[in-house]
Amino acid sequence: MSVTAERKQEIIKDNARAGQDTGSPEVQVAILTERISNLTEHFKTHAKDNHSRRGLLMLVNKRRSLLDYLRKKDEQRYQDLIAKLGLRK
Repeated sequence: MSVTAERKQEIIKDNARAGQDTGSPEVQVAILTERISNLTEHFKTHAKDNHSRRGLLMLVNKRRSLLDYLRKKDEQRYQDLIAKLGLRK
C-alpha cells in the first residue's frame, strides 16, 4: 500500500524543481497521488477496510489543499502539474 523507497525517489526526480527538492508542492502532490492510487487499488479487493478509507480521505484532502495553494501561488505550475499527473482539475 505504501510507496517503496525506490519509487519515491523516482517520483521526486521526475517532479523536483531543482536538485534534491523534496518539499515543493509538485513533489508532495505527486507522492500523494501515487499513494492515493495504491489505496484505490487496495479497496478493489478490500471493500470493507474502513480504517484505510479514512486515511485515503485524509490524503485526498491534503492533496487538494496543496493543489489549492499551488493554484493561488502560481497558476502555470498548477496547470502543468495537473496535466502531468492526469488529475481532472
